[in-house]
Amino acid sequence: MNTAQAQATQSVHAFTQEARDAIYHTIFSRRDVRGQFLPTPVPDEVLSRILTAAHYAPSVGFMQPWNFLVVRSQDTKRRVHDAFAKAHAEAAGMFEGDKRAVYQRLKLEGILESPIGLCITCDRERTGPVVVGRTHMKTMDLYSSVCAVQNLWLAARAEGLGVGWVSIFHQADLQQALGIPKGITPIAYLCVGYVSHFHAKPELETAGWLPRLPVEDLVYFEQWGQRDDQQPLIAHLRCDQAAAQCSRQTAPA
Repeated sequence: MNTAQAQATQSVHAFTQEARDAIYHTIFSRRDVRGQFLPTPVPDEVLSRILTAAHYAPSVGFMQPWNFLVVRSQDTKRRVHDAFAKAHAEAAGMFEGDKRAVYQRLKLEGILESPIGLCITCDRERTGPVVVGRTHMKTMDLYSSVCAVQNLWLAARAEGLGVGWVSIFHQADLQQALGIPKGITPIAYLCVGYVSHFHAKPELETAGWLPRLPVEDLVYFEQWGQRDDQQPLIAHLRCDQAAAQCSRQTAPA
């Protein structure tokens, strides 16, 4: 197939420019939300759409290993928050000097403030011990559930909802707080709700915790560690990353 034929084939399956712009805008404006949640209830029809989007994530062997545990009760949220607080206090002691001070100032969850908590899990035995695509890489089912998280996160952003992923838990404590059996793996506890605003940049980037890495430094060719800055792709990557940074800073919240 020559270049012209390849381009013609691609154009048949490509979305319209407007649809592509919407998808990229959603990706570049997605944020991990911690402190901007509003008490506005999330309608069931909106929650249904984002859960359906999550359920349509790819999964190894089509095993669909996820479950979605919806949390609305303040009593349940308090149990989850207690589990977070225990791990959060321990985590602070793992950093030293300025890093510890910055860590202690960060708000890393919205468990009590968000209208909805959502725990996405992975049932690693759902379709039996032998799964197409997981025969040699046993963790592919876990990655599949992570794909469901990302689907939901992007759908939520398109709906105007904020999502915050809370990961500072002992797994057993989170399981106990939510009554999750030992054989089911919690993948993500998500705080979900409408927000006052979305930050232009990720909060950890703004706080100076870490910078965003240049994408062109993360791309190798043919062999691990082999870079080639003369490749035309590198110039495109630099241009597109600059455009993404510009769009996220100028787009309305």
